[in-house]
Amino acid sequence: MAVPEPAARPWPARRAPTSRGRKRAAAAVLLTPFFVLFAAAMLAPIGYAIWLSLFRTHRSGLGFGGTSTVFSGLANYTSVLGDPAFRSGFVHVALYAVLFVPVMLASALAVAMLLDSALARAKRFFQLTLFLPHVVPGVIAALVWAYLYTPNISPVVRVLQSVGVPFNLSSVTTDLPGMANIGLWEVLGYNVVIFYAALQAIPGEVLEAAVVDGASEARVAWSVKLPMIRTSLGLVGLFTGVGVLQLFNEPWMMSQNGAAAITSKWVPNMYTYTEAFQNADYGRAAAGSLLIALVSGLLSFAVTRISNPWSRA
Repeated sequence: MAVPEPAARPWPARRAPTSRGRKRAAAAVLLTPFFVLFAAAMLAPIGYAIWLSLFRTHRSGLGFGGTSTVFSGLANYTSVLGDPAFRSGFVHVALYAVLFVPVMLASALAVAMLLDSALARAKRFFQLTLFLPHVVPGVIAALVWAYLYTPNISPVVRVLQSVGVPFNLSSVTTDLPGMANIGLWEVLGYNVVIFYAALQAIPGEVLEAAVVDGASEARVAWSVKLPMIRTSLGLVGLFTGVGVLQLFNEPWMMSQNGAAAITSKWVPNMYTYTEAFQNADYGRAAAGSLLIALVSGLLSFAVTRISNPWSRA
């Protein structure tokens, strides 16, 4: 009697990709270029800076011998932190921030309020005019202002001196206002756009109700508009405060233009630049850069925790 052959076992049907799987695959494909660029442009330089900060270059003899790179651990960090020039740089930045941040916020907010008022005309023209200085690179803007600050050739200084207003760039009392003026024109238009967009997002019914209740234009601006854009105000203040730590172009150009009170290590960024490109001490420069980044992160966290603008929106 013949034994029947066993039936062939059917292959399991291939499961079609689900909608969630297709979305994950598409997201991975679209995000991969960003993460590759982010790793190459951000993570790799940070990792290299950390590596450099752990080593120190020793020069043998009177400078005629060779050089050797040795592992120094945290010695570069302690050396930078123990340098009075590095610590005083943060004091200069703090003094600059005390003058610059309030003036910038008040000026940008006032201009945005004026553009948002019913009496304003040619709003697009003034927005573009105020925003144009932000497009100019910081180095170019600093060069232009250096020319305008230079005695004997600047028409602005000549006019001020003709009416009896002294202007001495090498004076300590002139350095900070001069730098704040340069920085103000660089970022004013950008922040005006942010505040103006926030003002435009306020519901019209709220403003109409305030007008019906008899509130004047100034009262509406102070009691209605300003509280409703506090999120944008907090964000701009946070970004400006952190950006102040990156101060470099303005004091550097002024120091090259005769401002005797501004040394080559006047702010932390100038300190790291001098250590790297003038003293060729890349370990100390890397350690200083990482310490600046750490202070920026701590400042961002502190301002966010204190103001916490997002939770009040």
